[in-house]
Amino acid sequence: MTFSGETPGDRRRRREGAGGQQVDPVIEARMAQVTEEILARSPENVIEPTLDRVAQVMDLLGHPQRNFPMIHITGTNGKTTTTRMVERLLRELGLKTGRFTSPHLHDVRERISIAGEPVSAERFLAAYDDVMPFVHMVDETSVAEGGPRITYFELLVIVAYAVFSDAPVDVAVVEVGLGGAWDATNVADGSVAVVAPVAIDHTRLLGDNLIDIATEKSGIIKSDAIAVLGVQENEVMQLLLERCDDVGAVAQVEGLAYGVLEREIAVGGQLISLRGLAGDYTDIFLPLFGEHQVHNAAMALAAVEAFVGGGEQPLDADVVREGFAGVTSPGRMEVVRRSPTVIVDAAHNPAGIAAMSEAIRESFTFHRLVGVVAVLQEKDAASMLELLEPLLDHIVVSRSTSPRSIRPQRLGEMAVELFGEDRVTVVENLPDALDLAAGLADEGGMTGAVLATGSITTVADVRMLLGADGQGDLPS
Repeated sequence: MTFSGETPGDRRRRREGAGGQQVDPVIEARMAQVTEEILARSPENVIEPTLDRVAQVMDLLGHPQRNFPMIHITGTNGKTTTTRMVERLLRELGLKTGRFTSPHLHDVRERISIAGEPVSAERFLAAYDDVMPFVHMVDETSVAEGGPRITYFELLVIVAYAVFSDAPVDVAVVEVGLGGAWDATNVADGSVAVVAPVAIDHTRLLGDNLIDIATEKSGIIKSDAIAVLGVQENEVMQLLLERCDDVGAVAQVEGLAYGVLEREIAVGGQLISLRGLAGDYTDIFLPLFGEHQVHNAAMALAAVEAFVGGGEQPLDADVVREGFAGVTSPGRMEVVRRSPTVIVDAAHNPAGIAAMSEAIRESFTFHRLVGVVAVLQEKDAASMLELLEPLLDHIVVSRSTSPRSIRPQRLGEMAVELFGEDRVTVVENLPDALDLAAGLADEGGMTGAVLATGSITTVADVRMLLGADGQGDLPS
């Protein structure tokens, strides 16, 4: 069993943009050029702890971020899926939505969506052209003072807010890139702030303890906002409640104000019942796997109730059901191929690996599960491998296309210490690693499967190799 080679579907997708729109060759060439210009700025994992540069550009542009209300979402894991859930529910309510998530899987335009679809290349380029004169002005001032240019991520936030203002959208649902207080997205004030569970991650940038990390993330909670707080460690919850008290925000805590009532495994997902801020909602089909996704759904529901009625007006139950039934989350416990089954999951820290592992155990019954794992250098690879060991029958370690990927030989040495030599194979090239894993999974017969995980880039690379590089649709 091999997965190498380009299929007709691959060729079609190369000719189309994110979301399946046909792209004019001239526009496509300009989009590629602009993407390279953005990438030439400082890498996404390099952040500058200040909002000054982005705020200066926003000021020069006339504060486009103030032209729409916003729901702001942070946390350690689950941010992207929760953002997509919130946006989907709002769209089902008839609102024109903007959505900002990061990082992207295949195309930078995935980060900026209008009404559920990636922004068109034309609209992206128009916004880029509009903001760049002002970006260059701030660049020059910052460099003259010994500082950096506007960073890669900061520029994408600026473009996103310009797009949302110009659309215009009724509401923007914005995922924090990293942290909260100093994240570029925080030049805008959310009327609703969502804090998903906080765990240890990005220690070099955010700190190596929960309090430091939570302090940074609490910065998105603003005066007079409604703060929807997911399940947290006690010290984190106390800090978040103190932040709400300090700025005059209303805290809505999972388990007290809202939460999960029931859940049971169903074909293709889960059947759940949720308690919102203003009512109970039963018989909801959620086409995602894992208990963590149900808690994400509870946060999303509370956030939408908070936004549209201050948490005091229940939503139409059928609207809630339709909204959740239409949720997708590419790269999160996503089945991208069958025979053998290939699942991709973007877990990239121990908490994410733990949630994914539990979801696999309860949602699937594989006789043999083979992992394809590539991890980035700044991550806690040892802890991630330790959590994967009970789950996987064999692990194939490799590298993704990210230059920050751990050398396969080094990752393999770490894996051997936990799995033993007989259960570890090191393959330098990811396509070959995927082919090998498929062959090993076939030894499990019809119930063998492959799990590709360890980083966003690992998932993106595998999806691309298997032709699932659209917005979550299975390849034809």
